[in-house]
Amino acid sequence: MNELFSISGKVAIITGAGGVLGGNIAKHFVQQGARVVALDIRQEQLDSRVEELLALGGEAIGIVGNVLDIDSLEAVSRNVIERWGQIDILLNIAGGNTPGATLAAEQSIFDMQISEWEKVTALNLNGTVYPSLVFGKAMAERKSGSIVNVSSMTAYAAITRVPGYSVAKTGISNFTQWLAMEMAMKYGDGVRVNAIAPGFFIGDQNRSVLINPDGSLTERSEKVLAKTPMKRFGDISELNGAVQFLCSEAASFVTGIVMPVDGGFSSFSGV
Repeated sequence: MNELFSISGKVAIITGAGGVLGGNIAKHFVQQGARVVALDIRQEQLDSRVEELLALGGEAIGIVGNVLDIDSLEAVSRNVIERWGQIDILLNIAGGNTPGATLAAEQSIFDMQISEWEKVTALNLNGTVYPSLVFGKAMAERKSGSIVNVSSMTAYAAITRVPGYSVAKTGISNFTQWLAMEMAMKYGDGVRVNAIAPGFFIGDQNRSVLINPDGSLTERSEKVLAKTPMKRFGDISELNGAVQFLCSEAASFVTGIVMPVDGGFSSFSGV
């Protein structure tokens, strides 16, 4: 293994580890030798995930926690430090959109339910800020650590039908830059904060708007691929390398960035 990119032995807290994205990254981290703390609010998904991680031969524990509850997160922090002595990495993966916050093609912003707006913005933005404050404090005390957040293509330019998700992810990009500045200026260069901005990946949350019932591409998908120079959707495993890089010594002078992993979508005008 190239030691420059190594995360072996690092203690990594991964929020939303019971989900598809969090689970995929958790499995990759375990395979790379990290000690993984799988955090999720859903006990059943968490138990299943930890079984998968242990089956890979790595070190992993599952802790039920709520990214929107500071007391819950502080209990997790104490638990992890008591067990493994430190927190080296925080991956804020918990988030996503909700059906109620996604406008149908024929709807306008005025049809959106405020309760759904509040739910999706809180889950994504506060669900990134609160863990960063709690686990980031442990990193600041040691003057060492790496936080990686998840932004989105919606933070680069307006994308139809997902107003709440777009606003929340834009907030995450700004918070990433702000916290990176704060950590470096007040706690030294050992604590870094970055984000990835995934392009378009087909998953459970967006399948219905990207794939027709007969398996063909929707009009929305055709528009996405027309603006993606690589002319394909990403595979979720293609996020792993970017996240590992940002958590490794290879990125020791990298902080405050939002790294697109998007097949060129964010750089292409479409013309």
